[in-house]
Amino acid sequence: MQRFNKIIIASLGLLMMVLFIRYSPEILKLMVSLDSFRDYILSTGNLGPVMLIFFQVLQTVIAPIPGEVIQIAGGYIYGTYVGMLFITAGMLLGAIMAFYFTRFVGGSFIENLLKKNKFQWMAGMMENKKFSIFLFIIFIIPGFPKDVFIYAAGLTTIKPLKFFSILIIARFPWLLASVSIGSNIYHKNYVSTAIISGVSVLAFALGWIYKDKLINKLSLFKKSNSGS
Repeated sequence: MQRFNKIIIASLGLLMMVLFIRYSPEILKLMVSLDSFRDYILSTGNLGPVMLIFFQVLQTVIAPIPGEVIQIAGGYIYGTYVGMLFITAGMLLGAIMAFYFTRFVGGSFIENLLKKNKFQWMAGMMENKKFSIFLFIIFIIPGFPKDVFIYAAGLTTIKPLKFFSILIIARFPWLLASVSIGSNIYHKNYVSTAIISGVSVLAFALGWIYKDKLINKLSLFKKSNSGS
């Protein structure tokens, strides 16, 4: 029964991919700006929280969707604490779908994806005994392909509870930062908005600039560790 439930979850993730492909122009147009996305969520009335969680799930399952717009909108509409609750719930639910999609449905697809040069470094780290440490580093540093790693983790033997705990702990600070920006914009706390935005942008820029160097170091650590 438990396996059946996981397959259902993975199948829902596959369904969301199909829906995104079908309605991607409308979805991306909706999330071009914070105001348009906020107006749409508010227009759904009591279903607003459900729709916000749905879009965060969709962003986690489908990487090209701009997650910052959704997360900032969550804080703008519902405040820091409630908005963070909805965003975290959506991120976790989307991660569960992506993880079990790989583990029970689309493993061969992800394996073929990791054989491409762009993702070979990722495949190498998955073979390391310290994969959990690598995951934490990947998830906490801005600029890394976090959503792809959620799919990739489904190919490993990592225990789901351990994986999702690492995911939540590592991503929490930056999710909170995005939601806080939205809340501060709503309350016109522009100084706080500027400070949090500045720190976030700087962290993302540094993560993006030094991403390749860090990947090389992690790869070297993987080789030295496996050879010892």
